Amino acid sequence: MTRSIVIGATGLVGRNVLEQLTDRGDSAIAVVRKPLEDLPSNVEILKVNFDEFLINGTLPPCDQIFICLGTTIKKAGSQTAFKKIDFDCSLGLARKGRAAGATEISLVSSVGADSNSKNFYLRTKGQLEEAIQQIGFSSVNIYRPGLLIGVRKEKRFAEKIGQALAKVVDPLLAGSLSRYRSVSAKLLAKTMVNRSAGGTGVQYFYFKDFNCD
Repeated sequence: MTRSIVIGATGLVGRNVLEQLTDRGDSAIAVVRKPLEDLPSNVEILKVNFDEFLINGTLPPCDQIFICLGTTIKKAGSQTAFKKIDFDCSLGLARKGRAAGATEISLVSSVGADSNSKNFYLRTKGQLEEAIQQIGFSSVNIYRPGLLIGVRKEKRFAEKIGQALAKVVDPLLAGSLSRYRSVSAKLLAKTMVNRSAGGTGVQYFYFKDFNCD
């Protein structure tokens, strides 16, 4: 049985990844800062203080790790705080996953991610992608979705407006622009789980790839 660790399990994608893993019968560990409710019985909870854990903590033995952490600059409060979560924390936990035995990592990034981008958000995402590739995983799956569709516990007003606009804009995004279409968080999570243990090397996934069985 595959043992998976999910980082960001309280978020929109991470929670769906947990459900997909447990539906498949995998053993899943959710690394969280606060308790989760209504979890499947076969999910283990590892509650941590991320600041302390990144210095002294170790993850349990595992086969693969899913990095689904993500926030917004507005919610974080500053670019520095945003980078601490999206880059420093994600990279630190990825390293601990590798040290715990994981040979495969799946990362939720963003369409347009580019380490040379003038946009701070996209530059940070691109830098994280590149840094994770240097850790030594035999398989690195990088997912670059557009706007994520789903019901969050937290309220993101701008995202709610974006979801409404996506219904109008998505059909206009054809060809190479289709990668910017919105995607259901549940469908993204299903793709991530289905694509796990599927090969070696670095693979990038866009909207057109989020429709696999």
